[in-house]
Amino acid sequence: MSATVTDARVPVAAPGEDAPAPGPRRPLPGRRLLVPLLLLVTAGVYLAVRTSAPADGDGAAARFFGELRDWVDANRDTSPLFLYGFNYLRLGVSLLVDAIHGALYGLGWAGLVTAAGALAAVVAGWRTALLAVAGFLSFGVLGLWEESVDTLVLTLSAVLLAVLIGVPLGVLAARVPAVGAALRPVLDVMQIMPTFAYLAPMTLLFLIGSPAATIATLIYAIPPAIRITALGIGEVPAATVEAATALGSTRWQLLGKVRLPLARPTIVLAVNQAIMMALSMVVVTALIDAPGLGQTIVQALERVNVGAAFDAGLAIVVMAVVLDRITTRAAHRAAPTVHRSVRVRAVGPLVALAVVVAVTVLGRMSSWGAEFPAAWRASFAVPVNEATRWVEFHWYDATEALKNAVSAVLLDPIETVLTTTPWWLFLVAVLIFGALASGPRAAVVAGLAVAGVQALGLWQHAMQTLATVLVATVATMVFGVLFGVLGARHDRFARVLRPVLDAAQTMPSFVYLLPAVALFGASRFTAIVAAVIYAVPPVVRLVERGVRDVPATVVEAAVSAGSTPRQLLWKVQLPMARRGLLLAANQGIVMVLAMVVVGGLVGAGALGYDVVAGFAQREDFGRGLAAGFAIVLLGVLLDRLTQGAGRRADHDRLRQPAT
Repeated sequence: MSATVTDARVPVAAPGEDAPAPGPRRPLPGRRLLVPLLLLVTAGVYLAVRTSAPADGDGAAARFFGELRDWVDANRDTSPLFLYGFNYLRLGVSLLVDAIHGALYGLGWAGLVTAAGALAAVVAGWRTALLAVAGFLSFGVLGLWEESVDTLVLTLSAVLLAVLIGVPLGVLAARVPAVGAALRPVLDVMQIMPTFAYLAPMTLLFLIGSPAATIATLIYAIPPAIRITALGIGEVPAATVEAATALGSTRWQLLGKVRLPLARPTIVLAVNQAIMMALSMVVVTALIDAPGLGQTIVQALERVNVGAAFDAGLAIVVMAVVLDRITTRAAHRAAPTVHRSVRVRAVGPLVALAVVVAVTVLGRMSSWGAEFPAAWRASFAVPVNEATRWVEFHWYDATEALKNAVSAVLLDPIETVLTTTPWWLFLVAVLIFGALASGPRAAVVAGLAVAGVQALGLWQHAMQTLATVLVATVATMVFGVLFGVLGARHDRFARVLRPVLDAAQTMPSFVYLLPAVALFGASRFTAIVAAVIYAVPPVVRLVERGVRDVPATVVEAAVSAGSTPRQLLWKVQLPMARRGLLLAANQGIVMVLAMVVVGGLVGAGALGYDVVAGFAQREDFGRGLAAGFAIVLLGVLLDRLTQGAGRRADHDRLRQPAT
């Protein structure tokens, strides 16, 4: 009997033949039933132990942070930590900001426009120079010249510091594995952390104003500078390094004459990404009294003036596009394959400098150079406000019905379930289902994040925020997958969509609140709409990239086998693009979380409101800082589960036997 069983399960080779490979294992029936069974058990336990949602009070964490602020205020001028540390750092950053501010304003509007064009011509070519001149002129045409220059000052200050700190750290991370391993989790947390979460610690340590805004922007912008620099150094061909070593190069010679020159295009790309991150942050720092376009947008938000916010948002988009094109083209021209004559490289900067000096002197000597001509100014504020009022009047019934339907069908039930779930049951569910979907390590980290939220004493608000994030993420994925698939399968649609996505990704998050408030009023749903608009562009790009990266041979084989376009999408392209879809979901969650606090400005409540109240009222500072940490922990929870699910999907696919 045992021989019969063995023969039925394992193929036996005939004498003289190689043993055949075992066939693919069929999944055990119990494995298929495990997840539904666990879901039923969890639901049963929830029904048995659910409780009414208790109000969050001022927990030990909030009291600790409040006492910490009181200590800082009392010892700011006496403690050595501030006298010889933070105060000097604030002074140094302030001097840097003042120097860049004086240099840009000293050029005058004509000199600054010329300097932007000259710099672009030298490092990026004449076409980019024309774009730079037109872009900088648009700041004055929109009537936002001083605000734009103030924003540019903070951006350049933060990016300069990010490059000076980030590039050496990136080189060190690439060359010393222990440093790279130590930096990786720190950079992960810095990139997950919502922008607002930086503001409370900065105001605590550096007060409000330009220095605190610059340091907060620096912290937000430095992770991509470090990561991309490390990537560039790590991708230097090993054969080139070995050849230089064989010729007797020292470590410093290898770094200065081989690695850095070959990684120069990637390092310029790191500068590009630091600029983009800084531009998205300097607007948020308007809440801690940073000057610039952010102040205009915040004031427009307070007055629900969509037109004024549109002008300021458009100025930021133009600034982002100009700086992006300059650095992108500079990265291309920095490639080792691009060669220019020594004469061109020497004469070009001298000519550009001479032109800038001449225009600056002429502008200072004449009256027209003192202030941007008022006759050239124009604004989109009036037509945008008229269009907004028309939409408010004619679409009110539809928008109100949509808001009420989503709240009643999705938001309220999810929030009720989450807020009435005991924290220990939520923790157990995260550990079990996280281990099944993402692996034990990711589940443990996610569980620690859940425990941290409970320890902060903000469980109810955290669950309300999580409900909003989940609904916004689902909506983001629906629109992101729809447009991403359409872009991947229709090139013409992708070309039309690309500039829209570019503008949407560079538009400050505050700007999205204005049309949402105008359409839906101040509510949780308004925050969800703004978060979806903010998070959809990167999701669309990742989904499109994932579908396009499906090997052409696989697609051709499926088509040859008679697959219809619908079958090709659902049975081939989307399953093979699963890793890209999970990455898109991860980025969507991070982007939605970044809008949580912004939503607190328009009635979203929960953790977002706690953070905003912490800025506005001294007695709520501890609670606001605790809420900022709770948002970070929610980000860690969702990030680890989605990233772990992606790695588990790749692992399972690799283990799956070929048919």
